[in-house]
Amino acid sequence: MEMTWTTVHQFPDAALEKRWRELLTNADYAAHYVSPEYFNDPFLRNKNPFAIIALDGDRPVGVLTGIREGHELICGLMSRPQICFAEDVDVDLAAKSLAQGLVEEAKDASLLTLFTWSKVDAFQQTGYKLKDEEGVVMLDLTLGADTLFKGFAPTRRTDIRNAIKRGVEVVIANTREEFKDYYDIYLGWSERKNVETSSFEVMEEALEARDNRLLFLARFENKTVAGTIIRHYPGAMIEYAANTSLPESLKLRPNDLLQWRVVEWACANNYKRYSLGGAHLFSRRMGGIIAPVFRYRLDRTWLRQHEVKEALKNSGRKVFTALPKGVQRQVKRALKGED
Repeated sequence: MEMTWTTVHQFPDAALEKRWRELLTNADYAAHYVSPEYFNDPFLRNKNPFAIIALDGDRPVGVLTGIREGHELICGLMSRPQICFAEDVDVDLAAKSLAQGLVEEAKDASLLTLFTWSKVDAFQQTGYKLKDEEGVVMLDLTLGADTLFKGFAPTRRTDIRNAIKRGVEVVIANTREEFKDYYDIYLGWSERKNVETSSFEVMEEALEARDNRLLFLARFENKTVAGTIIRHYPGAMIEYAANTSLPESLKLRPNDLLQWRVVEWACANNYKRYSLGGAHLFSRRMGGIIAPVFRYRLDRTWLRQHEVKEALKNSGRKVFTALPKGVQRQVKRALKGED
């Protein structure tokens, strides 16, 4: 049977909110960014957020959320798909409705991009081009904290034990002063990385919504030295969102301890999954599995300009990696303007 869809541009009315939350109670990846609270997130203000909801009758069976930036619709990131389906639904049927709703929402947008946790034939069948991404480390929190700890890399377990022995402590931030401590570290990190910052007011508003985000702070000798933010949908999924630390504190291994305390907290509160938002070495040392991520993109420009640019970029990368290592170093120095 054909399914329908509805498009939402603001926090839903009471009837739809109830049905949407019923979907999330048995969805495969029920996360904050596929929940009704998506529309209240201060980081998305002025980003034109929307949600496409696949309907089987009047029952929501799939959700895809995203934002509009100019002539692009962006639904998630390679580190954070923003899609979920009911566990008992025909995914292809639901995805077909989501794809149709997304095209309708796009209007004159020239590029539509979405990310998924699994391959979905329906998206390719409606014209989207598939690309495999690296994936993210995913922990099965139902295994319990003790079992997960045993799955950490030996060096990670040692670093956690040493951080505890040195007196590093972790707390969940509750006060404006604690938020400010973290924000000051964040400003220093952003300056070092030369990245744009959010205002303290936006950060504070996001952290005050404790049903959506939590800030874990690492302290040493009564001083905040690092912090990790997680997003979460109660009782379902948590996601690594951000981390900053003082450079001089890294020898204390506060970030290793922060991750362990997050896992302990999540297991104690009956969460099911923890997505670490990437598959780099720091995350892989947490154990777990590499959950695949797939990008689907619909390029509606003349001559598919985005696809052509990406193909050219990939070709150049392949040529570069085929060069001898010494030549690669010379090219890098030349690009940096070094002698």
